[in-house]
Amino acid sequence: MDTTSAPVTARSDDGRSFVVADASGSAFVAGSLVIVTADERRQLGLVEERSETSPVRLRGRLIGELAADGIDTRASHAFESGALDPVDEATVEQLHATTGAELEVGVNLTPPGGPARLLPKRFNRHTFWCGQSGSGKTYALGVVLEQLVAHTALPIVIFDPNSDFVRLGELNADAKGPTAEALAGRDIRVLRPHGRPGSELRARFLDLPLPSKAAILRLDPVADRAEYNALVHLQDVLRQGELEDLLPMLRNRATEPGHPLAQRIENLAVLEWEVWAGEATAVTDVVGERPDATVLDLGGFSTPEQQLVVALALLDDLWERREERRPVLLVIDEAHNLASPNLDSALAVAVRERLLQIAAEGRKFGLWMLLSTQRPSKVHPGIISQCDNLALMKMSSPVDLGELGTYFGYAPAALIERSPWFRQGEALFAGGFVPTPSLVKMNPRLTPEGGTDVGVPLR
Repeated sequence: MDTTSAPVTARSDDGRSFVVADASGSAFVAGSLVIVTADERRQLGLVEERSETSPVRLRGRLIGELAADGIDTRASHAFESGALDPVDEATVEQLHATTGAELEVGVNLTPPGGPARLLPKRFNRHTFWCGQSGSGKTYALGVVLEQLVAHTALPIVIFDPNSDFVRLGELNADAKGPTAEALAGRDIRVLRPHGRPGSELRARFLDLPLPSKAAILRLDPVADRAEYNALVHLQDVLRQGELEDLLPMLRNRATEPGHPLAQRIENLAVLEWEVWAGEATAVTDVVGERPDATVLDLGGFSTPEQQLVVALALLDDLWERREERRPVLLVIDEAHNLASPNLDSALAVAVRERLLQIAAEGRKFGLWMLLSTQRPSKVHPGIISQCDNLALMKMSSPVDLGELGTYFGYAPAALIERSPWFRQGEALFAGGFVPTPSLVKMNPRLTPEGGTDVGVPLR
């Protein structure tokens, strides 16, 4: 489909970017893919900015040189004068084949349209996913997770505080095609606080490192030095038992009625939490088996502290075993619950600090994260700054959009600025996991969404 009504001529001085001095009369907009023909070469380019001045000016980046056998994304060339033409569907397919974009998640909203695909191999980088309430963020994330589970061997762990993904192992009645068939054969496990035997969501206190045990008990190594030191000296004993065995040990060692550490445990009612594994299987054991997907239904716990215990137990275990280099994608929905810069309890801070460590150092060990939230300000900047992939849905706040622009320079500012006008289910994908920054209308889900909106009662 021809998107221009007048010849458009571009220039590139550096072989990486191009400019058009006068694009008046053309229909190229930010996000348009173009073919640049100059010096007997054809190169693929992306329009990143269209001015509103007269004459209309364009700026963009060169993606690679087109050849009969593919697109060389490592080669681009400067030129004095090149003709810009709209890209065709065959070239887009060539780009997908060259880059390995195989996960079909939606439809491109810029000409020539066609399927929008992500690169599975580039989920080996951290991903930031954001959109305001009502944008379709959770539904769209489910579309991507279905593709990953169906078409890769990458194990996924989903921290699910609102039970949105607990039905990932089920198929809609009308689901069909290769992705649906693949999903039906995958090992998808859902762990719940009150699940049936074998599917309980549990943690094991004795497996936690000393700092994490102390965080659960709100112990500071200096302010509570006596109790902390008692815990230090009980480490060898604790390896033979569980948390409930700690109170008798403390009482037997006490020279006075009631050991302070025992009193702390009783006062915090930690033993009453249903999160402790006891004889049940711990979350670390299940994830250690590397099912195709493990959904942690965190919302069923009676206290938020128990959600944090599960998260900390699993993150600590994965970090402890990082040298095994067994890849896993950690999908953290409502990431502000675990990664907010404003968390202040010892347990919440311990979880956030572990996430910061994984964000900074986990990639080389195969510990990759996808963090989903409504606002970037709700997630610690040290984590956002490590994300190489961005999925942005509707977001109306100028402050939030400005913040995203500072973190994700690879996403064209003109595309980020369109976010307030996205319809439900529309998204901007940018970064390594997409061939080029793309505006996308997401595909329908193949599996039911666990937590849907409550409708307004009507008369």
